[in-house]
Amino acid sequence: MSPASLSTAGVLLITVPAVAFGGVSLLTFLMRNVPGYRDNPVRRGLWRAGHAHAGVLVLFSLVAMLYVDQADLSEGLKGVVRTLIVAAPILMPLGFFLSVARPGDTKPNRLIWLTYAGGAGLAVGTLTLGVGLL
Repeated sequence: MSPASLSTAGVLLITVPAVAFGGVSLLTFLMRNVPGYRDNPVRRGLWRAGHAHAGVLVLFSLVAMLYVDQADLSEGLKGVVRTLIVAAPILMPLGFFLSVARPGDTKPNRLIWLTYAGGAGLAVGTLTLGVGLL
């Protein structure tokens, strides 16, 4: 693995405790019946989606780092692919969480666009990586 991919993987591994903390927070909200979580289906759904996406996408990004160095891409493009793929587990959960940050929010605010940006980065990054591997 290249030093760039190893560094990226290191950063991703450091985020795992944050994802675990998020899961404990959601469990606490449920167990203590925190106002604005259990009684707000939109917020509850988006926060659950944010936590789930964070966990899955961190794992996906770690696996993808193993393939970036094997792809037939220029070093610059490999760097772009790393950035795009790693942006997804950051931007998508942020969009889910921040779009309904206040307990009374019943619909997502404009920060939901972060979720779309993360998804677009993931799509472009993985498509580029896949073509580079072919």
